[in-house]
Amino acid sequence: MERKHWEVRLSGTGGQGLVTAGIILAEGAGIYDGLEVVQTQVYGPQSRGGASRSEVIISDQPVMYPEVTESDVLLAMSQEAASAYMHEQRPDGIVLLDATLVKQAPETQARVYSIPLTQMARDVAHTDIVAAIVALGALATLTGMVSRQGLEAAVLARAPRGTEDANRRALHAGFEAGERLRAE
Repeated sequence: MERKHWEVRLSGTGGQGLVTAGIILAEGAGIYDGLEVVQTQVYGPQSRGGASRSEVIISDQPVMYPEVTESDVLLAMSQEAASAYMHEQRPDGIVLLDATLVKQAPETQARVYSIPLTQMARDVAHTDIVAAIVALGALATLTGMVSRQGLEAAVLARAPRGTEDANRRALHAGFEAGERLRAE
């Protein structure tokens, strides 16, 4: 059996829902898929607009070191995040950029996917705040690090009352975007 171990960095700016997205990813993999997980977060000096980062380690073995050292998966939802973290990406890893906000991808050997996550969130849910949920759907499809069922259960468990439908639409838009990218 192939060992499953993912080091994931979700990065952008405060207010994009990245800390919540990290918690959702960890719960989807840990609670619903039964894997070992560790989740941490870092905030910038201001809550909205400052740097924000959430890190999740997902493994089928106990996690011995709780910090991401070289990410297998990087989500960059701002130009600053792409510039800051691309150099810490594994060469055989995956990078997902929000094409709405990241206009220039730093050089990397990793596979880079660019999706207009924020615009997709606006289109399907009429709000930017679910862009990180779109990203989680795409990442789940591209990597298989968490099941779709586990991720959807975690999203719906964390969605504020009255936003479940918008979050579900955002997640499914991400699944579809990931499928299109995999088919290319």
